Amino acid sequence: MTLLDRFPYSGTSQLFAQKVLEYDQAKGWARIAFEARAAFLNPAGYVQGGMLIAMLDDTMGPALWFMLNGEGFPVTIDVNASFLVSTKPGRLIGEGQVLQLGSTIAFLQGELRDTGGRLIARSTASARVVRRELGSGS
Repeated sequence: MTLLDRFPYSGTSQLFAQKVLEYDQAKGWARIAFEARAAFLNPAGYVQGGMLIAMLDDTMGPALWFMLNGEGFPVTIDVNASFLVSTKPGRLIGEGQVLQLGSTIAFLQGELRDTGGRLIARSTASARVVRRELGSGS
């Protein structure tokens, strides 16, 4: 069983039709696809910023999870996002990167682009690393 086979898809993963496209465990990097749906629109007709932040969070967290070899989980402490352009429903591609990993805290960054490569939003975050004891099963 590979690390990708053990990836813990969540409820938000299902909501966003999240799919891991590729990852580099050693670099703490992941590329993730999402589907922004019409139900995610704000009154102006664009994908609501909170949904984009959730997608960014679901991009940065997996980068750390892969770097930890699935033996720990990120718990977001804070997140800062910048929205560069508005976007309509459709496929979005996120890239997450671990900037620095300490024993209990990680610093992360993420980007979200449309399928044309246009940068939609970017983020940085701090996360507490919750390590799972080997063999604990929880």
